[in-house]
Amino acid sequence: MREDTNGSMNGNPGSEHFEIDYPRGKLCLGRKTHIMGVLNVTPDSFYDGNKNFVPEDAIAHAHKMIAEGADIIDVGGESTRPGAHPISEEEELKRVIPLIKILSRQINKPISIDTYKAAVAKKAIEAGASIVNDIGGLIDDKNMAKVVAEAKVPVVIMHKKGSPMTMQKNPVSKNLFPEIMAYWEKSISAAIEAGIRKSKIILDPGIGFGKTMQQNLEILKRLYEFKKMGYPLLIGTSRKNFIGVLLNASVQERLYGTLATLAVAIMNGADIIRVHDVKEAAHVAILCDAIRNS
Repeated sequence: MREDTNGSMNGNPGSEHFEIDYPRGKLCLGRKTHIMGVLNVTPDSFYDGNKNFVPEDAIAHAHKMIAEGADIIDVGGESTRPGAHPISEEEELKRVIPLIKILSRQINKPISIDTYKAAVAKKAIEAGASIVNDIGGLIDDKNMAKVVAEAKVPVVIMHKKGSPMTMQKNPVSKNLFPEIMAYWEKSISAAIEAGIRKSKIILDPGIGFGKTMQQNLEILKRLYEFKKMGYPLLIGTSRKNFIGVLLNASVQERLYGTLATLAVAIMNGADIIRVHDVKEAAHVAILCDAIRNS
């Protein structure tokens, strides 16, 4: 459910509130920025590849992120970094389902499944996932909208151009913002037609997914313009390449740059931030929320 506490945005990106039901609870977005902690169960993710590939390590890391302030744990079994090769459905299921089954019994925070495959999303929901985080925007797999609708779970619809393997080879858009919003409108239409309620939709402009460095910066600067769509916004900038290019920094050296982008995103209307470094991001969110809500 969407609420606008002032009757209009009035130039304040923090004035809209959203309540999003999931199977075991509710996300109350607006006054508090929610932290989505990244839990990659992969050997090849660009930052934390292989760190959580052992189930015991992944479980321990999930508990650590919750202790540090994570509101959502985002489990992913396939790397979607630029240039990444796809893996089979069977391999992805093998990586994520046992972990989700264990975590869903141990934690009281919602678990999201980061996948663009409908079959993986379905099995993950059956295992205990409460949110689908679809980089395919309900378009790559035509069955995804049906799976989400039948499960009555929230869905993150992300914009991207091409596949992870090809998206950064020629990321040119002449009219970036209209293109992103047109993409979302197509995805939202597919969602509603499948039976997904509007109150369960979250939008992600896909920082780094088929965008140039300048376009990533423009999205952060003008993020508030997407609020006119009427949906909560998720942003993921964590340690991404454009930060490294600007700072001439390795992946391990991009924390401070990431925190700067998160502060800008929150002040410009981000409702959820997807991060690797939960403790530091939570501190940024607390300060930004205090400023926005003052």
